[in-house]
Amino acid sequence: MAVGVFDLFSIGIGPSSSHTVGPMRAAAVFAEELKSSGALEKVAGLRVDLYGSLAATGHGHGTMTAILLGLEGFHPEKILPAEVEERLAAISETGTLQLAGSVPLPYGVTDIILRPLTILPRHTNGMTFTVSDQEGEVLHKATFFSVGGGFIVREGEEDAALKELDESKKELPLPFRTAAELLGRCQSKGLSIGEVMFVNERASRSEEEIREGLLHIYSVMEECVQVSLKREGLLPGGLKVRRRAPDWHERLEKEDKDRDPKYWQEWVNLIALAVNEENASGGRVVTAPTNGAAGIIPAVLYYALHFAPGMDKATQEDRDDVVVKFLLTAAAIGVLYKEQASISGAEVGCQGEVGSASSMAAGALAEVMGGTPQQVENAAEIAMEHNLGLTCDPIGGLVQVPCIERNAIAAAKAINAAKMALWGDGTHRVSLDEVIVTMRETGKDMSSKYKETAMGGLAVNVVEC
Repeated sequence: MAVGVFDLFSIGIGPSSSHTVGPMRAAAVFAEELKSSGALEKVAGLRVDLYGSLAATGHGHGTMTAILLGLEGFHPEKILPAEVEERLAAISETGTLQLAGSVPLPYGVTDIILRPLTILPRHTNGMTFTVSDQEGEVLHKATFFSVGGGFIVREGEEDAALKELDESKKELPLPFRTAAELLGRCQSKGLSIGEVMFVNERASRSEEEIREGLLHIYSVMEECVQVSLKREGLLPGGLKVRRRAPDWHERLEKEDKDRDPKYWQEWVNLIALAVNEENASGGRVVTAPTNGAAGIIPAVLYYALHFAPGMDKATQEDRDDVVVKFLLTAAAIGVLYKEQASISGAEVGCQGEVGSASSMAAGALAEVMGGTPQQVENAAEIAMEHNLGLTCDPIGGLVQVPCIERNAIAAAKAINAAKMALWGDGTHRVSLDEVIVTMRETGKDMSSKYKETAMGGLAVNVVEC
């Protein structure tokens, strides 16, 4: 299907969309196929091979445990943090996995085979699942790639998936692949960027379903922040990174009781930190468009709802309208990155994660603040232009340093980009399409050391303990 708003904003668990959500989803699909094939009861052996970036940074990203949960039949959008803890504790204590929720197999994290130096042709995030019977005969085998944002592609079906995507886009009322096409749709129909996205979403959902779905997405973002603000102490993983959001929130509540506009950046920083601290601890977050960049859009949306002109007099319905418009516009811009480049840190570096999220947030903010389609496109371009070349080199393979602070910095960039665009008339020298292509080419040229392999940058130059 064509990439839609609920593909780019999906509910899952941390810390990584490509290394946690995607692998869990692939494992769950494999388990379901096994169950439906009728071969589940014959399974006596299980083998999981992880390749490239999944193998290199899997421990820090919770890849192995996510796969175990997926093999038990859990999906990232449905499983709750309490269930995660319960099942992982049971697997650890018993050394037994409940394949597809019913067949017990002696299997755990240490049984997963890691091949960090082997890169499969399609993508660096490759994984192969194999099950066999008592005689060692293979019953079922499948290879998947986690291509960013929780999206998965099956080996051998890449061309078919692209064909299906192209066909589904033909069914959309206002299809677009580039920013130029998107602006053309806006001009010919007299619509905003968010409205174009809304028209396309209505091809598969009712207006009520779209609105309710987006408001639910935002409620999960809010819940993520509230949960994070109550959790103190150190983040898991061994880096001894201290949670800052609870203390910062307490200080802000004392210093800024009336939401003084001069504190806007402190509040934006707080929301971004809170979301990404929760993500780093494996909590429930909204992939936006990835987990590593999950704090940027909620933080900029918080700014839109609390500090944008006129919001102090807004009704709840007005605020809901802002949320819906913001997320639709952000998604339209996200489609451009998904179509023309990548949102996978393992493929193009962090410019594809934090950079695309910052661009999406900048354009969305410009729209809800009254920007024209040209100003929205300009805001998105400015934000990405100044995230080009951003590397993905988290220390210890954990989505903590520099990821958490990087979300706060990128949120501020997005707000500044929107403001700069709104002070212009929409004309500018560099187009969003040119910047997206540049990001893609920069990602191709970037050394693999800086693309989520833990082999370069901060990952090797900072002592972990």
